[in-house]
Amino acid sequence: MKHRWLNILSSWPIGVHHFFADYLIYPFIYYIARYRRKIVDKNIRNSFPDWADAERNALRKRFYHRFADIVVETIYGYQISNEEIEQRITYIDEDKLTEACHQYGGAITLLAHLGTWEWVADYGRRTASQGILEINVYRRLKNKYFNQLMLDIRGQRGGECVEKDVLLRRMIQLRNGERKPMYGMLSDQKPSPRNAHVWTTFLHQETAFLNGGEVLSKRFGYPCFYGYIRSPKRGYYTIQLIPLKSENITVEYAHLLEQNILEQPELWLWSHNRWKFKRSDA
Repeated sequence: MKHRWLNILSSWPIGVHHFFADYLIYPFIYYIARYRRKIVDKNIRNSFPDWADAERNALRKRFYHRFADIVVETIYGYQISNEEIEQRITYIDEDKLTEACHQYGGAITLLAHLGTWEWVADYGRRTASQGILEINVYRRLKNKYFNQLMLDIRGQRGGECVEKDVLLRRMIQLRNGERKPMYGMLSDQKPSPRNAHVWTTFLHQETAFLNGGEVLSKRFGYPCFYGYIRSPKRGYYTIQLIPLKSENITVEYAHLLEQNILEQPELWLWSHNRWKFKRSDA
């Protein structure tokens, strides 16, 4: 059976998952494996230069607790029921995105590695009856098994996964289809020096951002939105869909992302080597 281990683990109640997150995964990644500790410490230190060491250490621990939750909630989400996912994710101003898709023939939503972002792939199930096709844009992983696992998790709830290298071709194919496409992009990923097109101050640091969403938005005439993620309590999320109306969509996205992070900093993926290179390297 495909991913048999995942079928077994995802059938456990979420309370059991959170128990293992607290008493197995968190102690292992924080105290034993010390998963990417140097990168996490550097990122937090540079992002919050005015904080005392005690504040930074507290955030670091909260982040690793959240990271453990991401692991178990991603597994749990593989078989989560439609009724439960409706309770655990609340969309705010969803009608604005739906109207934009039908008015302009499509839309783009710029997301980030905040909360359990894999659960957002459920949006395709919600919009199917409204004539909207969710497209999850992804970057291929080097490990073939985990790449397929990611596709299976994201693609089982009504959406379609499209690799970024063939995205333009797929957008042209879908432009005049009956179902209006909504493209979801995780846009806080680290760009390589050769494709870092937009630089702005982000968390006290000069930071490069991918601007593919902005370029495609202007090329196809699709409006852009930002998915502002909050977590009112453990295992529950709200996603506010905010229209991006500036001419500099990427910079506006970066500023909203920064605001989002500052509101609940433990939700962001601090283990990502986001500032690996400087502007002089580009």
